Amino acid sequence: MTNLMIGLLGAALATNQPVALSNLVVQTTGMSITVPGTNDPVEVELQKLMDADDDAQAEVDGWIKENQQFAAKGAAIPNAELNQRILKRFEPVRTGYEDFIKRHPKHAAARVAYASFLNDLGDEEGAHDQLEVARELDPKDPAMWNNLANYYGEHGEVTNAFAYYAKAMELNPGESVYYQNLATAVYLFRRDATNFYRITEPEVFDKALALYEQALKLDPTNFPLATDLAQSYYGIRPMRTNDALQAWTNALSIAHDEIEREGVYTHLARVKTYIGRYAEARAHLNVVTNEMYLDLKTRLLKNLDRWENQAKQTNTPALLNQQQISTNGPDTNTTQLPVKP
Repeated sequence: MTNLMIGLLGAALATNQPVALSNLVVQTTGMSITVPGTNDPVEVELQKLMDADDDAQAEVDGWIKENQQFAAKGAAIPNAELNQRILKRFEPVRTGYEDFIKRHPKHAAARVAYASFLNDLGDEEGAHDQLEVARELDPKDPAMWNNLANYYGEHGEVTNAFAYYAKAMELNPGESVYYQNLATAVYLFRRDATNFYRITEPEVFDKALALYEQALKLDPTNFPLATDLAQSYYGIRPMRTNDALQAWTNALSIAHDEIEREGVYTHLARVKTYIGRYAEARAHLNVVTNEMYLDLKTRLLKNLDRWENQAKQTNTPALLNQQQISTNGPDTNTTQLPVKP
C-alpha cells in the first residue's frame, strides 16, 4: 500500500499516534508471504486470499492516483468519500482473512499476512495481536520478528525492537530490509542504543552506518536505502565529510530519474558548502531545475552566497567547527528525497 493510501486511511483507522521511527522503518515484511508450492486445499485457499488482497490494494492505489490527477484539475472527490470507498473495497478481504483464521487458527502464515493487511489499514494494535499469535505458532519466521520490531519501535519499547530486528537478521541474514530497519532504530534512538549495546554515542553511529552499509551490500541498487545511509552523516558531529560525499556520490550513481538525481545534487551542494568547495556546490545547484526543489534551491543558494562572501571578506577557510556547522550551516533542515512507492 502506498504512503498516500495510508495517510488517507490514517485519520479514520489509526489507534495510536506514531513516533519518529514509524515513518522511517521499512514497513514491509522484508519478504513476500507465499504459501508452499502444494496442492493442499488450505494453502491454495490462502494463496487466493492473498492474491485478492494484492488485487484490492492495486485497485485502490489506482483510485488514489486517479484522484490526485483530478485534484490537479480541481475535480477530486473529498478524502472522506474516497476513504469510505476504500474501506468498502477492502471489507471482503478483511472478512476473508477473519473467516480463514477462524477455521485455521494455528496457521502462522495466515496470521502474518492478515497482520500486514491490518497494518496497512492503520490498525496497528490488531496487527500486533496477530503477530504475537504467529510468534507462538512459528517462532522461526523472520518476517514476523521484523514486523513485531516495527511495532515496538513505534510504541516505545525500543529495546524489543533492537532484539527483534536482530532475531530477524539471525533467521534470514540475506535480507537487506532487516539490517536497514535496525540501522534506523539504532540511529534514531541513540540513548537507548548506548545502554542496550553498552557502547558510546560515536560507536552507536558506527554501528548504524555499518548496518546501513551491510544492507546496501545486499541490495546495491536500492536508491532510498542509499539516501538513508547518506543522510545519516548529517547527525554526526563533526561531520565525516569525505564519507558523506562518497555516500551521496554512490546514491547519485543509482538514481533512477532526474527527480532523484536533482535531489542528490542538493545534498552534494550542502556538504560541499560546509567544506568551502563553493564553485562545485554552485555547479550542483545550477543543474537543479525541477519545481519541487526550487524553494530548497533558493535557500541553499542564499546560504552559499553568505558563506562564500564571508570567506572572501575574512580570507578564511570554510567554518568547520562543530558549533558553526550546526548553527550556521547552509541548511539545517534535512530534506528527505523522493522515494518510489
